[in-house]
Amino acid sequence: MHTTIKNKILQSVLLTILSLPVFSQKNNQDSLIKTLDDRCVVCLETSFGNIKIALYNETPKHRDNFLKLVKEGFYNGVLFHRVIPEFMVQTGDPSSKSAVPGQLLGNVSLDYTIPAEIRFPQYYHKRGAVAAAQEDNSQDHASSSCQFYIVTGKTFGPRMLDAMLNKLTEKSGGTIVFNDKIKNDYQTIGGAPHLDGLYTVFGEVVDGMDVVDKIQNVEKDNNNRPINDIKIIKANVVKDLPIMRSPNTQKNNEHNKTGIKNKVSTLKR
Repeated sequence: MHTTIKNKILQSVLLTILSLPVFSQKNNQDSLIKTLDDRCVVCLETSFGNIKIALYNETPKHRDNFLKLVKEGFYNGVLFHRVIPEFMVQTGDPSSKSAVPGQLLGNVSLDYTIPAEIRFPQYYHKRGAVAAAQEDNSQDHASSSCQFYIVTGKTFGPRMLDAMLNKLTEKSGGTIVFNDKIKNDYQTIGGAPHLDGLYTVFGEVVDGMDVVDKIQNVEKDNNNRPINDIKIIKANVVKDLPIMRSPNTQKNNEHNKTGIKNKVSTLKR
């Protein structure tokens, strides 16, 4: 009788111990899923179809500013004013809403900038990356308030990638170093590695890269503006979160309620 009880107790303890790694693994998986689920998602309804963008929580200033502009309807009617195959498509110039055919665009932003939130090597300019443009003479890589681009990019062979990396490493004083994952992504899915460490990547396309590809390949003029207008018909928040804002963030949002200024948002190929 006592032996039977002891055996049952031992079996119970053993089952409990064996179950611990399973629960731990499940908790880790749940944590990963929760991290992905925590990202806000915005949908751009364009002339060519929908593009869904997930915003990174690690770039909160850019995330909050982008959500604010989307909710205010700022991007509704804005054109894709600069498209370059195997590089990127750019949009966000408020003056493009009323632009006449052939008008040079890309010179206008709202009258504030966003402090850089460069999170390299966590986020980089792989295909599908969403990043903020910058203005002429931008100090400390501060971002345009409203202009952004989506990377289409191209793939790089090992030699070409290493040569580019050497230049970036030298130029950055050793702060730009590609790990194995970044190298693999640039060799397989492609991107624009020469922009890494210079511009803030604040999100990525999670659905609709086929639409982005269509946009990048349209006929364009000498300024890389599409001959036939391609617009963001409507931008809307698909998934928002009740994120608690700090007093500093609220103060920044108060400052953001400002006007328009003429400054060129630059992006070098």
